[in-house]
Amino acid sequence: MDRIMLLRAMCTVLIQEELQNQHQRRRHVWYLRLIRASHIQSRTIYCRINLSVPVLDRFYNQEDTRPDFRLSRESLAVLLNLLDQDRRHGWGATIEILVFTFWLASGASYRVVSRVFGMPRSTVHTIVHRVTEEVVAIRHQVIHLPKTPEDLEAVSRGFAGLARHRAFLKAVGAIDGCHIRIKCPSGPDGQCYRNRKLFPSIILQAVCDHRGCFIDTYVGWPGSVHDARVLSHSPLYRQSVYPPPGHFILADGGYPCLQCPLPLITPYKRPVRGVGAQRFNSHHSRARSIIERALGMMKTRFRAIFLQALEVHHTFVPHVSDHPMTCEYCNI
Repeated sequence: MDRIMLLRAMCTVLIQEELQNQHQRRRHVWYLRLIRASHIQSRTIYCRINLSVPVLDRFYNQEDTRPDFRLSRESLAVLLNLLDQDRRHGWGATIEILVFTFWLASGASYRVVSRVFGMPRSTVHTIVHRVTEEVVAIRHQVIHLPKTPEDLEAVSRGFAGLARHRAFLKAVGAIDGCHIRIKCPSGPDGQCYRNRKLFPSIILQAVCDHRGCFIDTYVGWPGSVHDARVLSHSPLYRQSVYPPPGHFILADGGYPCLQCPLPLITPYKRPVRGVGAQRFNSHHSRARSIIERALGMMKTRFRAIFLQALEVHHTFVPHVSDHPMTCEYCNI
């Protein structure tokens, strides 16, 4: 009996201690909630989405997105679907992609974008760099060479239609380059970035198909480097994976006429002699001009990138101007 009474007493004591501990934990949680509530009320909340800002208000009210993001609502939906990754923390995939696309389309500084979306400047910087890495990761889903023989045949027929001559049935691409303005890097190598028009830039080399969709890009060389040298160092030239045997790529007179390792057809140099050479140049120009139109549309859509110096470090420019943000966005 004594043992039973002792066990009962011990159980009673343990139960009382557990009840007291539970009561203390509840009071502790209640105090923490009270402190957090008073702290939140006494400071500005910047980690909460403010849907009243005009740019988000227009987006969620199904208005035209092209003035703000330079992309149609359908293209934005495709982009959001490609980049819809699970965000366990942060602002969420949609907001981060909108912030990044607005920064890319406007060419504004991080400070301006932070004011537009009502978030800290450091957060904008983090979002831009994080989404850039994500877009680069999906590059080959958007910018890629023809995958099947049927796709290759469609491209060749398209170039023959552009040239209006069957001699161009083996053309499967057009190549050209353009300059992206940057802030002149400091140091002795800064002058290497000044091109023939005397502004600092980085060269973007692009190849497109008959529709003007980019199928290959290469960027990063300083603006003073000749297009032919950029070509000779590009993976397209060194790896020789495209075009397939019996096909060729169209280029302007700034490139060399090549057969190996990269079949490249250029126009006859001036002065052109003979009617046949003149006709060839005319058909060649009709087909090759598609790359000029593609680059022109890209520059028009993203004026802020191509008409003013990018407000980023020159080593970050290739990620901005090549993979996702310009060529890739134009393909979406």
